[in-house]
Amino acid sequence: MDTLHTKLQLLEENLKKSGSVMIAFSGGVDSAFLMVAAHRVLGEAAIAVTARSCAFPKRELEEARELAKTEGIRHLEFEFPAFRVEGFAENPPDRCYYCKTAILKQIKKIAGEEGIAHVMEGSNVDDDKDYRPGARAIREQGILSPLKEAGLTKAEIRELSREWGLPTWNKQSAACLASRFAYGESITEEKLSMVEQAEDFLRDQGFGQLRVRVHGSLARIELSDADFAEAAKRKMRDRVSEVLQGLGFSYVTLDLKGYRMGSMNETLKRE
Repeated sequence: MDTLHTKLQLLEENLKKSGSVMIAFSGGVDSAFLMVAAHRVLGEAAIAVTARSCAFPKRELEEARELAKTEGIRHLEFEFPAFRVEGFAENPPDRCYYCKTAILKQIKKIAGEEGIAHVMEGSNVDDDKDYRPGARAIREQGILSPLKEAGLTKAEIRELSREWGLPTWNKQSAACLASRFAYGESITEEKLSMVEQAEDFLRDQGFGQLRVRVHGSLARIELSDADFAEAAKRKMRDRVSEVLQGLGFSYVTLDLKGYRMGSMNETLKRE
């Protein structure tokens, strides 16, 4: 057996030992794979749960619902009032810790009500390479990270997802909309909506991996290298500027470094 499938076997063994699990499910590559893996091993003893909030893109929510339905997995949802979390609107560097803590506490409560033994989430070993304050919340709340425990990387999860025919195998990485704001910049529902609409528009133009980062009234667009040529065309530049300024941004820029994970953390590393 090759290394990849040895890791998969370890994951499945750990899931089987768990008895019953609730998967914190965002609809992304990792949590989708974990949800399906748990359901394959545990059947109805594996349940998915998703937190709905103004910081969770509607497109992602619909895709999460569709995947759970297609796979025949019980999928629960609850409304999460992000702006009631202390520090969320103020957006400090550890904002994710407080938000993640509140979400995981609610998921644990739901798991208890459902008689579920363990709560799991989809972190992989690559997640340790970036600044992720939410990881502390995962540890403190006693949430299990079986993909990481099995030693699976993002690329390996994509490969296994492809083997299983999951539509998420080549899905672009997503993240909470609050991660688009420079630390210290206040977050409002209006600003979150601006970012969501801007990113939806860009995806509808055919752009793949992307982020619209917010610095005051300036929108900094990050695109993959493959999309730079299209974005640089005058007609496209004019159209993107028109639409994003119509949403409320004063200035629209294209980041020459392109898309990269956690670019808002770059300023933290220089401090």
